[in-house]
Amino acid sequence: MDSFIQRYHGQNIDVIAGIDARGFLLGVTVAYALSISFVPVRKKGKLPYETLSEKYSLEYGEAEVEIHSDACKKGDRVVLMDDLIATGGTMEAGLKLLNKLGAEVVEVAAIVDLPDLGGSAKLRNTGTPVFTICEFEGD
Repeated sequence: MDSFIQRYHGQNIDVIAGIDARGFLLGVTVAYALSISFVPVRKKGKLPYETLSEKYSLEYGEAEVEIHSDACKKGDRVVLMDDLIATGGTMEAGLKLLNKLGAEVVEVAAIVDLPDLGGSAKLRNTGTPVFTICEFEGD
């Protein structure tokens, strides 16, 4: 956690958004340490109130994530967090939701990157910086 907290301290981040569910553990901890807001990006049907949703592809089908329609304001500087970047589908869907709300996604961050699965490259191709603590190459 210290790596994330030190990285974002003093960077004028307004919101940490966390992907369901392990991204919640990381995101809440970092947001608390920085005294900023935390926003959940949840699986479809889990959030009360008005939401925006975004579909994404899985190896075996399709899934959908949602965010509250008032989760952040236009211009908010946001870091999107999850535990792992594999294919990047969930993170990309979260990124699209935050963009729909007018947020500026400063960076996507995770503990682990699996670069052979192409997710971090896909996210970088959107123009969004990617930060991970470690990566594991596949065979």
